Amino acid sequence: MPDYRYVAIDPRGRERRGRLRAANDDAARADLTARRFHIVAVEEAGARPAGRSLFLARRRDRLTARDLALFTRQLATLAEVAPLEEALRTLGRQSEAESARAVIGDVHAGLLEGRRLADAMARQPRSFPPLYRAMVAAGETTGSLTLILARLADLLERQAEVRGKLIAALAYPIVLAIVAVGVVAALMIFVVPRVVEQFTDVGQQLPFLTRAVIAISGFLAGWWWLIALLLAAAAFGWTTAMRRPAFKARVDARLLRLPLIGRLLRDLYAARFARTLATMVSSRLPLVEGLRLTVPTIRNAALAAATAGLVDQVRAGGSLSSALRDAGVFPPLLVYMTASGESAGRLEAMLERAADYLEREFDRFTAASMALLEPVIIVVMGSCVALIILSILLPILQLQNLAGL
Repeated sequence: MPDYRYVAIDPRGRERRGRLRAANDDAARADLTARRFHIVAVEEAGARPAGRSLFLARRRDRLTARDLALFTRQLATLAEVAPLEEALRTLGRQSEAESARAVIGDVHAGLLEGRRLADAMARQPRSFPPLYRAMVAAGETTGSLTLILARLADLLERQAEVRGKLIAALAYPIVLAIVAVGVVAALMIFVVPRVVEQFTDVGQQLPFLTRAVIAISGFLAGWWWLIALLLAAAAFGWTTAMRRPAFKARVDARLLRLPLIGRLLRDLYAARFARTLATMVSSRLPLVEGLRLTVPTIRNAALAAATAGLVDQVRAGGSLSSALRDAGVFPPLLVYMTASGESAGRLEAMLERAADYLEREFDRFTAASMALLEPVIIVVMGSCVALIILSILLPILQLQNLAGL
């Protein structure tokens, strides 16, 4: 009997991969069904279909951040006027991307099997993170699913908006810096060597600036491949080192202490933390559970460790504001507004206001920083080009003076 590979979801909602022996495809599926597995993919172990493998398709099918925000908004709207099963079926049919249709179809199939929506979404963990599923589960438990979905959509859309502003702010300076480096490198490697060939037989000592530029140009022209290899090795080494938790924690902690970048990162992560926590509090999710689920969403290791410390302090009976104050890495405004919200019984509203203020500060700071960075790049590039031109003109002027004598 041939071997069959399978991908399935067990009764506890966990993904299972493995092999089994069966007479044919139908027998293999019957075996998995008897184990109460939800079948995702079954194919003969030695088969290589013309199209992409079902197992590769399973790994690639996921909702992007933009798709997840759009799906959440549409589901919140449709769930108000139609049963949840019908809303998911409609969203699956109207999705243009094949990957999105596969993910929504899998969730819809789980719902038809009698699962709760959060449990059905757990079958697609790459598309629906734990924080998202926990809020959906809270909405199902309290009977306010549509309201929770609407708040989730607001949160995802706001995060996408902040991410878009950051990308837009950084795009122009990055492109400008790349072009500047490319122009200077082209001048040094291709232009300067051709020009200085005219001065090799003069017999006079060239100006210091010209000699320095010629030396740099010769090094770049002769060893550019070594420089490229060193840069690639440095990038690979940095990427490898950043995968080590201890090294990443030290780097992230030092980033937060930098004069300008540290404030920018701190405000950005604090605003995201405050808005996410406000959404969870409004969803009636326990504060400790909400903090625990927030930790994996924070990419800065130092802030993630501080947030994990908040969980322990709040679980021990401490207040959120005192835990934030003891952490020492969160903006004072967030600490103060959290304390005000706790004392007034309006924690959700104060966290929302703190997030709004920190995001406005982030926008202003980013705009001002990028406005200063652009002319700095232009001045540096212009200075480099001016030095190269001056190093070429100085020998010409020197020859003219000698000819005049």
